[in-house]
Amino acid sequence: MSKSEKFWDKSAEKYSKSAIADEISYQRKLQETQSLLSEEMNVLEFGCGTGTTALHHASHVKHIDAIDISENMLTIGREKAKQAGVDNIRFKRCTLTELDAQPASYDVVLGLSILHLLPDRLETLNQVVHFLKPGGIFVSSTACLGDSFIRHMKLVAPIAKLLGLMPDFYVVKEQDLLSEISGTGLRVDQNWHHGGTVKVAFIVASKQG
Repeated sequence: MSKSEKFWDKSAEKYSKSAIADEISYQRKLQETQSLLSEEMNVLEFGCGTGTTALHHASHVKHIDAIDISENMLTIGREKAKQAGVDNIRFKRCTLTELDAQPASYDVVLGLSILHLLPDRLETLNQVVHFLKPGGIFVSSTACLGDSFIRHMKLVAPIAKLLGLMPDFYVVKEQDLLSEISGTGLRVDQNWHHGGTVKVAFIVASKQG
């Protein structure tokens, strides 16, 4: 079990009870994402956490595969889905590279509050393209720590990570992220950001061809 997996397993219960930091922006993201969805779509969400966003979108699509590295997060997600009577979400513990799915399997891929936590961001973006159908949509929301003074946290982060006080995170600038997404062949169709101390970029991109 990796340090990140241990961190999120340990944090799952507290995470599930924490309030959304920016409710207005979150609701905007939900609405804008749902405007792209339709009832025949198959959706993949990686880094789904406890499944809150997947549950919001479930009634708008055919099926959602929701994956995460934390089994404790997924256990909470399954219980939430059960209590809500939602049966078109499959929660599974795996990474994108471990996902057992055919190429071009999904109409939409969601990567929300996750890209800045991954050491292999470019590989992840290439995996997104791999799993998207031609014309498919990638929706992401990413903390761009490189655009804030919090970028200096990388100097103390190794100690905090060693003590289990924070997960792995990686400093990225919004413009660099946009370039990386475009570099995979995705076309950026929408981009806006919110946040004060930490800029969060909401990006919608589509697979050409």
